[in-house]
Amino acid sequence: MAGSPVVPYPHGGLARHANLPPGERLRVLLVEDDEGDAFLVGELLAETNSMIDLLVATSLREARQRIGDVDCVLLDLGLPDAQGLDGLRQVLEMSSGAAVCVLTGRTDEHLGVVAVAEGAQDYLVKGQVDGVLLTRALRYAVERKRADENARRLREVELRQAESARLERGLLPQPLMTTDQVAVHTFYRPGRHAALIGGDFFDVVQTHPDRLDLIVGDVCGHGVDEAALGVELRVAWRALVLARVPDDEVLPALEQVLMSERRLQEIFATVATIRLNLDANRATVRLAGHPPPLLLAGGRVTPVPAPGGLLLGVRPRRPIAYDLEFETDDWSLLMYTDGLIEGRVGDGDERLDVPGLSGLLDEPDNRSVSLPELPAWLVGRAERLNGGPLADDVAMLLVSRGDGR
Repeated sequence: MAGSPVVPYPHGGLARHANLPPGERLRVLLVEDDEGDAFLVGELLAETNSMIDLLVATSLREARQRIGDVDCVLLDLGLPDAQGLDGLRQVLEMSSGAAVCVLTGRTDEHLGVVAVAEGAQDYLVKGQVDGVLLTRALRYAVERKRADENARRLREVELRQAESARLERGLLPQPLMTTDQVAVHTFYRPGRHAALIGGDFFDVVQTHPDRLDLIVGDVCGHGVDEAALGVELRVAWRALVLARVPDDEVLPALEQVLMSERRLQEIFATVATIRLNLDANRATVRLAGHPPPLLLAGGRVTPVPAPGGLLLGVRPRRPIAYDLEFETDDWSLLMYTDGLIEGRVGDGDERLDVPGLSGLLDEPDNRSVSLPELPAWLVGRAERLNGGPLADDVAMLLVSRGDGR
């Protein structure tokens, strides 16, 4: 045996059983320099039809060459090149996903307890096990190791998710406004599973007692990169507005940020911005490939007829400003991303779209829904028509004055 790195033990059931599926067998590496003890282990496994393939290595150096291919290591604590817990620590370091059981002598049983504390799955005392007990111990050790690994991976995932959630919560905007002349209600839900933030974004900034700026945007895609880009665009927009950049220059500057930060040239974004002049009771709307806001006033729902403009990142061009005069002091403007209107209506290919969303807001039922609850109510109605959850991110800003309708 000394001339071969790893020795298959002929009595341990190394040959495949014809009637057993391959995944049902275990590969066990016995690290034992005593030929008599190795023979005994092989006999015990053979007599119980254990479905265990036994390999034997006589030293840690020999075991190192095949340890990555086994389910369990059965380790003698007295080896030529390692003694006691030092050998165990080396095996644990090199064993990767394999379980480890230790073999101890009668006088070293206390070492078995210490070995489990060091990371072994179990320990066996030589001369006190039969074939059934040995087989059971090896299989239990493998299952215990798998359970430990699954628990560790689950914990790592939970920690990463918690860290990501804390980060994403920090990236969600806090509206920067002090006025009580209007109320702003927000809604945000990413389409990406288990995420808190997606490629859609929104923000509200007040730079003057009678001036309020709002933005809703949508970066194409659903991944982490798109979410990060959406955050960058939102922060850039806020900085541009706070810096009092001229109105017509804000979206072109935002487009420059998009084009410099996107990872692919195919990435684009749609944006809708509104500047409210509260003293004059009017708004200026700019659209860059984005669906129009909806005006709720006088018991009617009307899409704001602002020019649609081009997507940001496709062919730079300034959006055309549209001035909206409010006829009363009771109105609401609903800004939203296309995730809200892309759901299906019925069994065909028809989408909800802007007319369908306007129709939902015209339904008598929504009159009993409070303005703070209206965005979530709209999502619920859209999902009912869609026959299930909406696939894309959904962001909404509802800004209201007076009764809001």
